[in-house]
Amino acid sequence: MGSTLVLEHLDLDVVEGEFLVLLGPSGCGKSTLLHAVAGLIDTEAGSVHIGGQDVTWADPKDRAIGMVFQSYALYPTMNVERNMSFGLRVAGLPKAEIARRVAKASSMLQLDALLARKPAQLSGGQRQRVAIGRALVREAQVFLFDEPLSNLDAKLRTELRRELKALHRDLGATMIYVTHDQVEAMTLATRVAVMRGGRIQQIGTPGEVYARPANTFVAGFLGSPSMNFVDGEIAGRGVTLGVRPEHVALLPGDDAEITLVEAMGAHEVVWLDMAGHRLAAIAPAEDVHRIGDRVGVQMDLDRAIVFDPVSQERIELPASAFQPRSR
Repeated sequence: MGSTLVLEHLDLDVVEGEFLVLLGPSGCGKSTLLHAVAGLIDTEAGSVHIGGQDVTWADPKDRAIGMVFQSYALYPTMNVERNMSFGLRVAGLPKAEIARRVAKASSMLQLDALLARKPAQLSGGQRQRVAIGRALVREAQVFLFDEPLSNLDAKLRTELRRELKALHRDLGATMIYVTHDQVEAMTLATRVAVMRGGRIQQIGTPGEVYARPANTFVAGFLGSPSMNFVDGEIAGRGVTLGVRPEHVALLPGDDAEITLVEAMGAHEVVWLDMAGHRLAAIAPAEDVHRIGDRVGVQMDLDRAIVFDPVSQERIELPASAFQPRSR
């Protein structure tokens, strides 16, 4: 049988103590990379080092890691307390230390009232919280998270994001977190690695990858709605201009037609047709915009990004000289 190449020419250096988020669409290789770090899959080439030690061929239990899977992977015959403390008991830690760690994790994850229950008596969200707690009690050198919040409701996801960020701050441990959710990436990460097709497209702080995307894929993947792209020219050269919806202002005028309005509470997303280009703009909720209305469009070119239309890479050209092309 043949083999499928998932990760290719990938070189990633995780700084000790950072919260690195691997962000990308399904099938981009982010979970495969995490599992290779954990030792759950073998690498055909290259090596994995943790804390200066080559652990490429070490068993997962010998890598000083704590891991939370996308699935719960709980022991069905053990109650919550026993599930959380199992690894510590196997490692022979003193009972008092085990109790301290379990109490700390269960309090943080709102599990105190559930310690005597078995997994079958828990909701899906509660089971994932137990799985997170089982990793946290290890107080390991590196924590690995494979989309741990995907089965939780929106309110609890927000709470656990805050608690995970606080845990990272308090422990100072290295954390690698896989997600396709850009909100999780932008709120949790000290650095984000955006992946596509088994390769890292860009790595940097959340602010860097959002404001200065390396290519149109990164630009389009981050943001909700994603970045607008407009074909045009700068000094006779064909380019693609990228501008975020929040940097598009609507004014009295006749530049574009409103095709859709999405109410988002404090603001609304206004979709436009401008000479054949589909644009999104963020407008205050109190402004009145109706489908079919004509409006003026002012793009903040100081915050726009210029891309090469062939390579799709960011290029350094002055966006102030941009001229749109009609479609």
